Order: sequence, then structure tokens, then C-alpha cells
Amino acid sequence: MRLGITDAVKHLLIINIIMFIGTLSIGDGQSFYQWFALYFPQNDAFQPWQIITHMFMHGNGTHLLFNMFALWMFGTPVERSLGTKRFLFIYFSAGLGAVLFQLGYYYFNFIPDLNNLLDSGISKEQIFNMIDTNRVLNTITDEQLVLLRNIAPIYAASMVGASGCIMGILSAFGMMNPNAELMLIFLPIPIKAKYFIPGIIILDIISAFSGQSFFSPSNTAYMAHVGGAIIGALIMWYWKKNSMDKYRWN
Repeated sequence: MRLGITDAVKHLLIINIIMFIGTLSIGDGQSFYQWFALYFPQNDAFQPWQIITHMFMHGNGTHLLFNMFALWMFGTPVERSLGTKRFLFIYFSAGLGAVLFQLGYYYFNFIPDLNNLLDSGISKEQIFNMIDTNRVLNTITDEQLVLLRNIAPIYAASMVGASGCIMGILSAFGMMNPNAELMLIFLPIPIKAKYFIPGIIILDIISAFSGQSFFSPSNTAYMAHVGGAIIGALIMWYWKKNSMDKYRWN
């Protein structure tokens, strides 16, 4: 495998690094984050452009380093095999799939408790004001407080990172190279890609529903990883089915 870097991967690396520098240097360190991280759509901080811009934001240097290393490692051979246009199509489609899965997961947990609070007589404005100010109504009951505490972390949640995009690229790499041996840094055992990638997806699903983190921080958007990987796999499956002669792999 050639160790150089392809054009799209190079430019994505540059954009991500520039955005990270902006996060550190503009304002108090939070302004850039508040503009470009993806907030929960019910939150006033949400803006439509965040659906794209959050893909170029990272929480810290370690987050950036791991994602950019993975982008170079797997993105370069995928771009060489598929070409720049198809590579970018998978990259951004996986990123959008990550948004869809993560927000869908949030709403799945958010809507029932929000509706129960509304049915109990508290208005939406009062609910969101209590979360924003961290001050509850004097009349709130214990049952209402439990519901409020359930939805507060979702309402206040924000998402950053290229992980969803990269999971899509990782899926593409795995489908083109199913017998390639991959390893986790924290688990240095070679595992074939056709087992490794489904295993990562399963662990992310378990983490999302159990709250138990295996190889990543507890605040990871696990369903974003799942969404990116699934969308990448579906795109590659479609291309394999319809373009066997031009894009053939073993």
C-alpha cells in the first residue's frame, strides 16, 4: 500500500486542522464551538449549517489526532480505489447518516418524557427555561423532576467530530478489503476487516443503550458511529451490485 496522501484526504485534513485552530484561538474557546458544533434541534443554539460544520469540529487534540490518523489510514486507499468524487460522496453521506441516527436516537428518548411533562401541566417554554437556567419551578413534583432530568442532557447535547464520516470510509475499506487485518490501539490483536467492522458497530450499539463505554469516552455519540458505518456499507453494497466490472473487489 502506497503511503502518500490523496487530494481529498489532504484537503479534509487541512480543513479539520484549521477548524480546530479556530476553536482554540477565536473568542473564549467556546464561541467557535457554539457556532459550528451540532446542537439538539429543540435547543435555541441549533442552526441548520451545524449539520455540516460539526463534521469538521473536534473536542480536543486527542479527538482530532485519532480521527485524522484514521482518515489518512483508510481514506487514502478508498479514494485511490473509488476516485475523489465517490470518496467524497461516501464521506459526506456517512456524516449525514451519523446525524440522522444520533438525532433519531435522541428523539426516541426525548419525545416520550417531553410529552409526559407537557401532559402534567408544564409548558414547553417552562421546561426549556428550567433546563437553560438550571432552576426548577417551586411547584414541580418528584415525578416531573425525574422526567426533566431525563431530557435535560439531550436538550443540552452537542455533537462534534468526523467520526461518523470516517466510520463510513472504514466500512467502504472493509468491504473492498474484507481480509485486511485491523487492530485497535487498546487491543493489539489482528482481526479481519469483515469481522472487525461489524464488531465495532455492535459495541457502539451496546454502548448507546447501556451507557457502558468500551474503547471511547463516555460522551461519545455512539449512534453517530453506527449511522456512518451503515450508510457507508449501504452505498458500497449498491455500487458493488451495480458496478461490478468497474469497481470489483474480493
